[in-house]
Amino acid sequence: MQLLCKGKDKDCVYLVKKLLGSSSTLSQVSCLHTSPELNSKHWERRNLIVYPPQQKDEPRRPAEIHHCRRQIKYSKDKMWYLAKLIRGMTIDQALTQLEFNDKKGAKIVKEVLLEAQDMAVKNHNVEFKSNLYIAESFSGKGKYLKRIRYHGRGMFGIMDKVHCHYFVKLVEGVPPKVEQKTGFDQAKEYVEQLRNRTIIHSL
Repeated sequence: MQLLCKGKDKDCVYLVKKLLGSSSTLSQVSCLHTSPELNSKHWERRNLIVYPPQQKDEPRRPAEIHHCRRQIKYSKDKMWYLAKLIRGMTIDQALTQLEFNDKKGAKIVKEVLLEAQDMAVKNHNVEFKSNLYIAESFSGKGKYLKRIRYHGRGMFGIMDKVHCHYFVKLVEGVPPKVEQKTGFDQAKEYVEQLRNRTIIHSL
């Protein structure tokens, strides 16, 4: 499935919105929901976005690769620690960290990263496969199957057979430098957010 950008940029934005649907990041998301799962429904469709041609003076747009694996037989909470571990790293650093991690989810995340790396070279015109960094990495809740756990004397309990999704976004280039914040800076930002909040139904 391909999109052809003809005419003005507004036509391209309309086609992209139509492709991704109303729940994409291009549309407004309700402020009541902050879960990343809202934006992960059409995660792989973002690879089909065709941007308008760039001008001569514009810097080259870096390639973006969205990849995921769904219904993994693993806890989303355990997967979150691995997803947070590699966030912001280069692809080689992330693969090295996962190589020496003995958790079950580390092998799964490594396989997903290698698949995304191959997609970058084959489908997204990335020249050097090592010139990638992990811009987004998070886990989501999959299907939870309720089953009976049998106890003695006719008693029973409920157990969950859990599944999760893993989402990753690779971007071409060097990862941006993250500013180190002290505890005082974080407290200052928190106080500033409290002062700028809007209290409804107040005088």
